[in-house]
Amino acid sequence: MAYSAKEEQQVIDIHVHGAGKFDTLTKRQDDVVHLAAIHGEHGTDAILPTVYPGDIEDMRQNMSAIRRAMAAASAGANILGIHVEGPFLNPSYAGALDRKSFLDPSKKDLDRLVDGFEDVIRIITIAPELPGALGVIERCREKGFLVQMGHSEASYEQAEEGKQAGATGITHIFNAMRSFHHREPGLAGFGLMDEDIYVEVISDLVHLHPQTLKMILDMKQTDRIILVSDSVKGPGWGKGAIRGPGGVLEGSGVTLMQCVRNLVSLGVQQEWAIQFATENPRRYLENR
Repeated sequence: MAYSAKEEQQVIDIHVHGAGKFDTLTKRQDDVVHLAAIHGEHGTDAILPTVYPGDIEDMRQNMSAIRRAMAAASAGANILGIHVEGPFLNPSYAGALDRKSFLDPSKKDLDRLVDGFEDVIRIITIAPELPGALGVIERCREKGFLVQMGHSEASYEQAEEGKQAGATGITHIFNAMRSFHHREPGLAGFGLMDEDIYVEVISDLVHLHPQTLKMILDMKQTDRIILVSDSVKGPGWGKGAIRGPGGVLEGSGVTLMQCVRNLVSLGVQQEWAIQFATENPRRYLENR
């Protein structure tokens, strides 16, 4: 999808599940319209509503609701398409997602999932180390989807293989992936050191420690950092991170502009912080 010159400075959130009491785990287009409106009211110009992993038919119904919302929404954040997070993810790194719904990657299941939605899916997140994942990544690229690696136990070498198969980004770096180790940098280390790969960064000051954020900014090229909210619905939305039973971190409860402000509060140049939420995601989505 092309952007005009006027749209170059749009604030674009490529990973957002919900807001307030609305999210993408729905069959109702109005829920998606409402979450887009809330993000729009808080300064986000465009979003990719992000679908949770689940039964394939349920995911398709969620995507159908998003597609209808794309046509129905008349105000709020513009819906640019869909980010599909799963179901080809590693259950050992499920985070708050439903690990029981995860599937071993297969082209057959990919085709079942995306059939008829090829025109609206923009990104799909896959764990590259799983058997069959590399072939699925290749098929996704053939279909025109961007592929991000995430919810993953990938080693550095397996992350490289994912990139060679066509992956272009990493979903919420450091979160829901193998920890960095001096003898095995893993997916996070690959994301920091590879010059081509884009990385999603959640700067709600909970998902990543302020010093971790500073490390990312010191190590990573500024044109490959994409701020995301990973916003989910829940009590206390708008005030900070959303946690589930037992204190499990489910996602952020902030918008992308709050993430920008958080970086600036840490001493990051405002020009850079804005670039991470505007120019970088725009360029990334154009490189399909």
